Amino acid sequence: MSRAIIIFIAYLALTFTAQSAKQPNIVLIISDDQAWTDYSFMGHKSIETPNIDRLSKESRLFKRGYVPTSLCCPSLASIITGLYPHQTKITGNEPPVPKAGKNSKQYFDQVQECVSFIDNIPTLPRLLAKQGYASHQSGKWWQGHYSRGGFTHGMTHGDPKRGGRHGDKGLQIGRQGMKEIFNFIEQRDGKPFFTWYAPFLPHTPHNPPKRLLSKYTKKTDSKFIARYWAMCEWFDETCGELLDYLDAKNLTKDTIVIYVTDNGWIQRADNGRYAPRSKRSQYDGGIRTPIMVRWPGKIKPEERQELANSIDLAPTILKACGINPTEDMHGINLLDDQELTKRKSTYGACYLHNAVDIHNPDANLTYRWLIHGDWKIILPNKINITTRSKEKGTDKVELYNLTTDPFEQKNLAESKQAIVKRLTRQLNKDLPTIQPEDI
Repeated sequence: MSRAIIIFIAYLALTFTAQSAKQPNIVLIISDDQAWTDYSFMGHKSIETPNIDRLSKESRLFKRGYVPTSLCCPSLASIITGLYPHQTKITGNEPPVPKAGKNSKQYFDQVQECVSFIDNIPTLPRLLAKQGYASHQSGKWWQGHYSRGGFTHGMTHGDPKRGGRHGDKGLQIGRQGMKEIFNFIEQRDGKPFFTWYAPFLPHTPHNPPKRLLSKYTKKTDSKFIARYWAMCEWFDETCGELLDYLDAKNLTKDTIVIYVTDNGWIQRADNGRYAPRSKRSQYDGGIRTPIMVRWPGKIKPEERQELANSIDLAPTILKACGINPTEDMHGINLLDDQELTKRKSTYGACYLHNAVDIHNPDANLTYRWLIHGDWKIILPNKINITTRSKEKGTDKVELYNLTTDPFEQKNLAESKQAIVKRLTRQLNKDLPTIQPEDI
């Protein structure tokens, strides 16, 4: 064999090895306050979401996806850490408001203490950095300056004296364009990248472009619903900009794109607020979301019937990047068919908006829930529901068959006592966060 041929074969082998070892880029898209029903591909008859529809067709799609809690701050913390709220102690949006009020030093100090919880927790950006990743934060971010979460780049300064509590400058992403993300990707010096795109969309204020508002005003008699529907399509347009950018830069094949919503939202027709059984609630209107993972050439696009949870996203990303999840992560790898086959249930909990005790998750608990197959059980923490929560919910155990009753209208707890007992035992085993006598 000639020397030239040997050199050529060696070159091909080195090239193949380099390509095989190439780390995938990660783009995480997180919508904000959007119901699981509010996409074209999920069957909505009025809202148009062509770009997310396209993503769903190109992804491993889980229509039965969930988040562990229906409030944005703890939900987002679970996504970035792969831990449940009771593990991170990030359970509410805010600490308790002292008698001196929100402008007091006491309140400021408590907010800072809440933010500090993220400092010593392994996060996706910190773990990915060990593999040479650059990371960028944009959009919703409750945990102070972006660097506190381990991001190498970002938009949120997190200074409460300058309005930095849940995103500040980062909330401009999407609504005012995508330039910051595109600049980051172009200036990353060839490193693999992780992008946290969590825009303030379709979150209030519902102030969509006039062209979209005009379109949806013709589809409903409620101006509030029209505004919300238009916001959903506006968000979809920004997703299209991001996906098109990856295509234009020949990054699509080397990039894992993941989609999830932080929590649900059901728009009221009579005012701009959300309906009771959505955001902050224990019902699917607050905790259910489509979850999708796209990785061209690596993952077969298909709709999966298994349950998924946003708690699974961190271990899925880490495994794809050749990193072992931490021992504290209880999620599964959504790309592992064997793990999916074993998944029979998923669970989570809801908490007060303003924590009673920032160091004790149990003190802030309102509901725990578990889904096993067709069945969903909800167990209330009566103490918080009856004495501390502004949104008084039921203090009864609830049981629903989600296949026959997807909108949870018929509580079967009294007539299905055997199922209630079995699922209660399972939930107490999986999420034993309060004493049984408190239930």
